[in-house]
Amino acid sequence: MAREDPAHQGSNLGTVTTNTSDSPESTPPSASLLADQQVADQQVADLTAADVAWDLDTLIEGTDLDSLLDQSDQIADQLETYRGRVGSMTQEELVTAMRLMADLQEVQGRAGYYAMLRFSENTSDPERGALMMRVQERSVPLATRLVFFELEWAALDDDAAEALLDTASLDFCAHHLRSARRYRDYLLSEPEEKLLTEKSVSGGSAWVRLFDELTSAITIELNESSSEAAESTTESAPATPGAAATQTVGLEQGLSRLQHPDRDVRRQAAEAVTKGLEPGLRTRAFVFNTLLLDKATDDRLRRYPSWISERNLSNDATDDSVQALIEAVVGRYDLPQRWYALKAQVLGIDQLADYDRMASVAEDETAIGWTEAKEIVLDAYGSFSPELAGIAKRFFDENWIDAPTRQGKRPGAFCAYTVPSHHPYVFLNWTSRPRDVATLAHELGHGLHAYMAREQGVFHQSTPLTLAETASVFGETVTNNALLGKLEDPHARFALLASTLEDSIATVFRQVAMNRFEESVHVSRREEGELSVDRFGELWIDSQTAMVGDSVELTPGYSTWWSYIPHFIGTPGYVYAYAYGQLLALSVYARYSERGDSFVPAYLELLSSGGSKTPGELGRIVDCDLEDPGFWDAGLNIVEAQLDAATEAAREAGRI
Repeated sequence: MAREDPAHQGSNLGTVTTNTSDSPESTPPSASLLADQQVADQQVADLTAADVAWDLDTLIEGTDLDSLLDQSDQIADQLETYRGRVGSMTQEELVTAMRLMADLQEVQGRAGYYAMLRFSENTSDPERGALMMRVQERSVPLATRLVFFELEWAALDDDAAEALLDTASLDFCAHHLRSARRYRDYLLSEPEEKLLTEKSVSGGSAWVRLFDELTSAITIELNESSSEAAESTTESAPATPGAAATQTVGLEQGLSRLQHPDRDVRRQAAEAVTKGLEPGLRTRAFVFNTLLLDKATDDRLRRYPSWISERNLSNDATDDSVQALIEAVVGRYDLPQRWYALKAQVLGIDQLADYDRMASVAEDETAIGWTEAKEIVLDAYGSFSPELAGIAKRFFDENWIDAPTRQGKRPGAFCAYTVPSHHPYVFLNWTSRPRDVATLAHELGHGLHAYMAREQGVFHQSTPLTLAETASVFGETVTNNALLGKLEDPHARFALLASTLEDSIATVFRQVAMNRFEESVHVSRREEGELSVDRFGELWIDSQTAMVGDSVELTPGYSTWWSYIPHFIGTPGYVYAYAYGQLLALSVYARYSERGDSFVPAYLELLSSGGSKTPGELGRIVDCDLEDPGFWDAGLNIVEAQLDAATEAAREAGRI
């Protein structure tokens, strides 16, 4: 499947030298040596995706940030003329006002995404940070001026609101306006809402930015053989053949070593990550404490019944339905424990340690270059839908992806929807590991969802978080199963089945375990006051131990690994949406497996619908009843079937 790693082709990576004698007729480097060096450079560039960078200029093409922000102010001036009149609007006036609101979100979206994506490229660059802050400082006062609109709309009684919405001319925003009314019991007075909006830039969002900068600056010192050092794209100390080389790498590259087949490499990488997390640990804990308190204050002022209620409301999900999901997953913690026990057998160890959980079970793990990864993913999407593959190809061909790791680059991967009149962007940290191929397929799934839903417009393009992972997980599953169909070697089949199962376990069970950690820290912060680093560590270990039981040893250093996870900081309560989306996507894929090509139109309709309907209505498009209490059990049964298939494959491969 993967090409030979050029890092191990010594002849290709040898230094080209010239004749340094005093003769005036020194022999220049031969054409063959230059050609070899060029090939080697191309191979390294392909492994590191060095040339895969997005073009952000199209977001503000033909204008500039200040002009966009000035345009926003002008639109806001027009919207302010409706102050005090929202409740007495005619349908025609509401259409005009919402068209203006759409224009405003379009203009602000272009400016905001441009600044945010440039900052993500290099969070250590003060100029980029200042640019993002300038956009926020211009945008927040504008939002403050328009607080009245949401409040006056929420104040309308239900019959009056429905009478206004009873026209096809408002289809472009009707679901959005109906959904906005679900917040009516938690809104404050206009002066209070204005104050909270004005303070947001110097409040919560400022702490989130600080956390991003702190985690982006984390460096990991790896000690490894010189052959492994050659794979790195960062600077390293000069090394003689066979000698240890010390590398300074980013957090993402350090974590990627936890997939290495060699246990000593994994253990050393975990120790290096723990050491790299130590500087600034108390500062990151203080940031977390501050945001926990900030959220507790907001929840109290808005009268939310629990720390998670606001997130559930945003996801258009009831507290009870989310609790049912969490209880269903926690009730099947035996599945990850069975897998980890099996994996210990496969790896030939008595018990996994935390740094073994992501270890590759492949007998060897060759690096995968960007070109091959592109072919794998496009072929997989093409096997499902040529239309989707054609759109996915544009991400590669038209510079919609930023892939290489860089110093100061934000960790992780994401897809930015931007605005409906523009295309989405995909952000990666490519380390040439097989798991990166799955991440690419995953983020492209988000990108395809965003692209397909553009016709819904700015109000309905995005889904609630609970459905946001459906297309990404579905794309990952399509990719993995397309690969599985091509593999005949039992060892390779087991490795892929194991990888698929691990993705499900990480996305369903680990994310719910992290939700349990969030629950404990939010409740503890409100009951106990500021939490110490050790207290965070205790709550982290407790939540992870509940999931892994006796199947995994959690080492002392692992107690600080909560401190780099951005979801806890920027999007409190987000993580359960991964489990929701994974189980939904597996159920959707099960429908595809049953019905074949006849299912494709329904799936494309789901993507094209964006967030124009409720989650329940969107689920029904693909024959999934999200309101059925047994729905989550059905998804968990699919994960159990994945475990059974991986176990059988391990036997066939002679691994157990």
